[in-house]
Amino acid sequence: MPSVATELAPQELRVLVAVAHEGGFTAAAASLGLTQSAVSHAVRGCERKLGAVLFERGRGGATPTPAGERVVGHARRILRLLELLPAEARATESARIAGPLRIAAFRSVAAQLLPAVLTRLAERHPQLTPEVRIVREIGRGTAGEVADGRADLGLATLDADTAAVPGLLAAPLFTESYALAHPAGHPDPRSLPLVDWDENCGSYTRSWWGRQDWIPSATINVADDTVVLSLAAQGVGMAIMPMLTLANPPQGLAVTDLGPRPPTRQVGYVTTPELARTAAVRAAIRELRSVPLPPGLTRAR
Repeated sequence: MPSVATELAPQELRVLVAVAHEGGFTAAAASLGLTQSAVSHAVRGCERKLGAVLFERGRGGATPTPAGERVVGHARRILRLLELLPAEARATESARIAGPLRIAAFRSVAAQLLPAVLTRLAERHPQLTPEVRIVREIGRGTAGEVADGRADLGLATLDADTAAVPGLLAAPLFTESYALAHPAGHPDPRSLPLVDWDENCGSYTRSWWGRQDWIPSATINVADDTVVLSLAAQGVGMAIMPMLTLANPPQGLAVTDLGPRPPTRQVGYVTTPELARTAAVRAAIRELRSVPLPPGLTRAR
């Protein structure tokens, strides 16, 4: 058992999270209703107990060190579990699921899949209040939001980067194929310039992409997949896009398959081992596994 002298109390965890969120001791103190000296004293106490510097102090405020980022992530997750305890106790007694459910999702899956999931959750669990945040699937993406304690459940593209995030549970929901998006009526869309976006072509499509000698380097790279579709519809070029993004194409855009073995990506959910056992997360996963899928998606077995 760890020594009491090294254990952090919930209030100390709240101070660490507030300092990271507010970017400084003074703002954190105001948000917590404490004095600046009390916050500073609490942070120093945490650093002494853990044997690590958690924040870089400067005139501009306080920035978490790498150790601080890890500790604050764990602090958020612990505080979330403490917050869920009353709801978990009531769910066990009455089978009712209530309270917030924080979901992080990338744009296309949030737009095309989540509405049906949230509708079914509302019908079955009217006291549950989902909170959805759209997160770009770049770097640590939605998995990083879960790891850092900002989300209970993430809808993520499952690849090597996701698997590398420590301490998370990940499971596939469906496989999504890609197709060619291009101006309607163009006689040879593969000859057009390539329009791409930052979140496209992760490790799940890179091997297929590298075998194609007809795909040029991107002439335009944008930050949003809907902009890609708009540009392709207006004749600027062609794009290779996942099917959820192509579910409601703009006027003037045509979609053509990429042959019998198109590139695919796997989409699934990510959570923590502790949150995976909570009633709200279990209910959301059940709906994600049973909701009807749009065309171009194959449910994971």
